[in-house]
Amino acid sequence: MQDFTITPTVGIIIGFIIGFIIFKILEKIKSNKLNSQNKKEASTILREAKIEADSLKKDKILQAKEKFIELKSEHEKFILSREKKISDVEKRIRDRESQVASEVDKNKKLNLSLDQKEKDYDFKLDFLDKKESDLEKTHKRQVDMLEQISGLSAEDAKKELVTSLKDEAKADAMAFVQTTIEESKLTAEQEARKVVLGTIQRVGVEQAVENCVSVFNLESDDVKGRIIGREGRNIRAIEAATGVEIIVDDTPDAIILSCFDPIRREIARLSLHKLVTDGRIHPARIEEVVGKTEKQITQEIIEVGKRTVIDLGIHGLHPELIKAVGRMKYRSSYGQNLLQHSREVANLCGIMASEMGLNAKVAKRAGLLHDIGKVPDAESELPHALLGMQWAEKYGEKPDVCNAIGAHHDEIEMNSLISPIVQVCDAISGARPGARRQVLDSYIQRLKDLEDIAFGFTGVQKAYAIQAGRELRVMVESTKVNDTRAAELSFSISQKIQNDMTYPGQVKVTVIRETRAVNVAR
Repeated sequence: MQDFTITPTVGIIIGFIIGFIIFKILEKIKSNKLNSQNKKEASTILREAKIEADSLKKDKILQAKEKFIELKSEHEKFILSREKKISDVEKRIRDRESQVASEVDKNKKLNLSLDQKEKDYDFKLDFLDKKESDLEKTHKRQVDMLEQISGLSAEDAKKELVTSLKDEAKADAMAFVQTTIEESKLTAEQEARKVVLGTIQRVGVEQAVENCVSVFNLESDDVKGRIIGREGRNIRAIEAATGVEIIVDDTPDAIILSCFDPIRREIARLSLHKLVTDGRIHPARIEEVVGKTEKQITQEIIEVGKRTVIDLGIHGLHPELIKAVGRMKYRSSYGQNLLQHSREVANLCGIMASEMGLNAKVAKRAGLLHDIGKVPDAESELPHALLGMQWAEKYGEKPDVCNAIGAHHDEIEMNSLISPIVQVCDAISGARPGARRQVLDSYIQRLKDLEDIAFGFTGVQKAYAIQAGRELRVMVESTKVNDTRAAELSFSISQKIQNDMTYPGQVKVTVIRETRAVNVAR
């Protein structure tokens, strides 16, 4: 028998195979353990997920029930509100029906009362007709008796009476007129000085108070210190950049901007508003903001001018004239805005020219431009009418328009029909009540003085100043003042007003004498 000998190489291989088999067996055992653990964990996770799902399901069901209850409550509230509205509407309808029924009953009663009054009126008319016929017969009988006694007919007596009264009235009137003329010559210069002085005082005071000052409101007094700046450098920079005097006093939450030029005053106001809103106030920033504001105001002036000429239907106006029209927005004349005044004059001129059969567009153009001399870029010694005429000629306006601008205050002679139209419409716009500023106290006092002058004459019963003081209506007692005396009284009152008062325009004095015959039928 041959011996079997295991060599080292074979031993190694056998050992490697045995080790591999053992490794596989161990790995399989380990894998089985991991699988069992994973199955346990999976079952645990499934149980937990099922429990969590049940919990979520219960929560969602509860939320759904709460939402349903909430929606149901809102629906019930909506139904209740609708029912309430319907009941309110039904109640209003019932009230309206009751009101209508009441009004119908009132109308029936009024118709019955009207029928009764109509019957009474017819009865009274018949009675008056009968009385009138009886009165005519009695009057005719008395006239016949007077004619027999005097030996003159009624017409002859009337002519003699009228002739004598006419001669007497002429003599009295001539004497009165002569006396009035002599008195007027003696007092004309004195009265003229009073009128001029009064006009200067009224215009001067209101111009200084109303047109030269603007108030800039602040959120708090702390802003005043920031506007003034360290050692006053900010306020000096603002005044130098805008040309406006800034007055900071004890007025709470406000500073005052003073300047005769309203455009510069508006630039200062807008610049201050931007600076205070932004919060950065120093000289460099002030110059930057003022420069931007000046450009903004210039552009706004041009836009205003363009909108104005478009609204009025005026075409072909030179850009410089359009700019002058825009500057009118920041000018006022006796408290009346110059742009609104010029627009009003333009519309009035167009209407009046159309009524007279003239060119309405030319008249409207002249009305809009008649006051452009009040908005010069630089100071001028010429009256505003002549300055405006020069501008219109410079920028190619027609001769009729230029003449109307220059002649609307009689500085030059009128040579076209458009000129008096512009003059009249300018007076209408400026003189109507409420157009231009007048102090309320002086206005009320003037009305009272007018009425007091009327009460100073004998026979005056009542006096009313109407039409903003442009008409005085005087009621006189018919027993004390006859028709002739009424005419004399009207003239006397008008002369008294003319001599004792200062007023714009004219005052119409109307004396009313009424005779009433009242009888009562019982």
